Amino acid sequence: MEDVRDLKELQIDALREVANIGAGHAATALSQLTDRRIMISVPQINIARLEEMPDLLGDSQEVVAAVLMHMLGDLTGRTLLLFPEAVARKLCDMLLRRPPGTTAVFDTLEQSCLKETGNILSGAYMNALSDFMGMLLLPSVPSLVVDLAAAVLTTTYLNFGHERDFVFCVETEFTIDSAEGLRGHFLLLPDLASLKAIFDAIRLS
Repeated sequence: MEDVRDLKELQIDALREVANIGAGHAATALSQLTDRRIMISVPQINIARLEEMPDLLGDSQEVVAAVLMHMLGDLTGRTLLLFPEAVARKLCDMLLRRPPGTTAVFDTLEQSCLKETGNILSGAYMNALSDFMGMLLLPSVPSLVVDLAAAVLTTTYLNFGHERDFVFCVETEFTIDSAEGLRGHFLLLPDLASLKAIFDAIRLS
């Protein structure tokens, strides 16, 4: 299989278009969830080793709320949605219709809220990939962890086995009501066979 780093600009553009559609779906879903106007930036795509991702995403010692989901169906792998802790708190306040600054800890209600957000946003990206590939993709039940970015990614890296050299990192910024941006990262971690299928689909598109 070709090295993922050897993807041509045309193939990167195709991946970016899929990400753009996914981000659009995610923004619409987030808008309906928060009952606010959502703007999205053009997604940035990075391809790097998973162990390099903490530095690529910013401060590896930053506490993040991460929602991990398994991708099932015709393609297999994982998706990882990361929000800085402060952004996750703001999201909980909005979704639970609380005054800003109310959420202090992530108890059962807040965890459920973040998992559902991850479920909807990751689902939007998966649907875009599913439509592009013409394949069935099903998300698993989401799991949530709040920890340092480096710890979250290292755990994901260790659990991924040996077939996981490089990953796609799709970064999209969500802006609510033209206010401060909600910075989040979405990582697509396809298994080796699925990565081959994605490359084949891109070459044929």
